[in-house]
Amino acid sequence: MSPIEQICGCFDRHGGNDYGGERVRQLEHALQCAALAEAEGAEATLITAALLHDIGHLIHDLGDSPAARGIDDRHELRGREWLARWFGEAVTEPVRLHVNAKRYLTATNPGYFGTLSAGSVRSLELQGGPFSPELAVGFISLPFAQEAVRLRRWDEAAKVPGKPTPDLAHFRRYLEASLRTA
Repeated sequence: MSPIEQICGCFDRHGGNDYGGERVRQLEHALQCAALAEAEGAEATLITAALLHDIGHLIHDLGDSPAARGIDDRHELRGREWLARWFGEAVTEPVRLHVNAKRYLTATNPGYFGTLSAGSVRSLELQGGPFSPELAVGFISLPFAQEAVRLRRWDEAAKVPGKPTPDLAHFRRYLEASLRTA
């Protein structure tokens, strides 16, 4: 099975799952996030990262809504590891860093915390809370941290029930363009 078939199969099986207590499902959230990235003119690899940033939620075996039970599913690390079989760092690093981008933004942008959904506030606590000033400086200097911050902003905005988006097939071209060639 091709990588894209495996990814689509994952969304077919689990895309209807609850998205951490939000009013959208996993696939709806992924499509909204990718559509926001596309609308901003992001490169194919970042649109792919936006689409797949929460794939780790779909591949773990921790049951439904682990955050509601006080468990950090480490989805950013699971997702990065799973995706690294097929994609390079321009996709996998924003995926890996998007949780820390939330920690960075809550530490450095006074208004950002107020934009977080209740689910994001709950997961932020499980993920270690806002960065210290020193950690924030270290984070933003990492390769792909700026892309992760962009992704994080789309991530938070991609929780609108019933918002129309292109379907998964629309984003296939970005997935294909982002596959590692070697």
